[in-house]
Amino acid sequence: MNSTLDGNQSSHPFCLLALGYLETVSFCLLEVLTIVFLTVLIISGNIIVIFVFHCAPLLNHHTTSYFIQTMAYADLLVGVSCLVPSLSLLHYPLPIEESLTCQIFGFVVSVLKSVSMASLACISVDRYIAITKPLTYNTLVTPWRLRLCIFLIWLYSTLVFLPSFFRWGKPGYHGDVFQWCAESWHTDPYFTLFIVMMLYAPAALIVCFTYFNIFRICQQHTKEISERQARFSSQSEETGEVQACPDKRYAMVLFRITSVFYILWLPYIIYFLLESSTGLSNHFASFLTTWLAISNSFCNCIIYSLSNSVFQGGLKRLSGAVCTSCASQTTAKDPYTIRSKGPLNGCHI
Repeated sequence: MNSTLDGNQSSHPFCLLALGYLETVSFCLLEVLTIVFLTVLIISGNIIVIFVFHCAPLLNHHTTSYFIQTMAYADLLVGVSCLVPSLSLLHYPLPIEESLTCQIFGFVVSVLKSVSMASLACISVDRYIAITKPLTYNTLVTPWRLRLCIFLIWLYSTLVFLPSFFRWGKPGYHGDVFQWCAESWHTDPYFTLFIVMMLYAPAALIVCFTYFNIFRICQQHTKEISERQARFSSQSEETGEVQACPDKRYAMVLFRITSVFYILWLPYIIYFLLESSTGLSNHFASFLTTWLAISNSFCNCIIYSLSNSVFQGGLKRLSGAVCTSCASQTTAKDPYTIRSKGPLNGCHI
């Protein structure tokens, strides 16, 4: 396949998806449409999440909001970073040479997605502590420790992928839209094993262990409450339901976010391991699995808007504030419009 690409390089630019090349506009149509579409979704979705957290103070009552907002900022940076391959595919000149550009882009996106993965693991640990040690939770989980944890997440994610700059191995396929990354930068089985052992495996094991125990404890609490209700029939069912496990519903929302993350990343991780261990190389598979994984960066907004009533309220306040701002600007331009009296409902952005 590489020989075919080399033979056609003089006639048209390098495209991972050869079928997506369009002669009339002289660029890789499918790649441009996919990357630009995801870039717009990722940037807009995470901006919405960030502003909704500002508009809904109740969301900040949970300590997990620190990690969720960290993920939102990391995903927003992923979307901004995706502007680099988008502009390159549209033949905008790059300020530095292609090899260095694709290395930097691959490293940056790998670090940002590592931050999201580590944040999900920390969220699960936070919920596990909240359920197993509710009395000492506030003394164990303090704002200062949360900020330190977030700093360590960024530092650790950077250090894990830093060896890629010393040509130890390829951190992923994010930069394969550049020809040098796709054909000259190869994965190394030892570096892949290093990433799996230092990041993928620990994060997955932590998430599985914590959520398994969270739901097991909640089930035990529900069973105990049911037995108490059977003994003391005077207690109302509503009281028992509330006391059974108040954090279970919120844990379910976080579990959905974690599940979607790993579902979208699983094909990428499998292909990454296969390509590193067997030498299997397929441009279409690398492109599909990579951008499927990156598409996770806008999923949190969808999951929150469907699952969290507080987030829905904040989203309504945000949209109300935007509509009010647009209406006030329209009113200011039209002197004959009667201004509405009374306070404006909305968040202060």
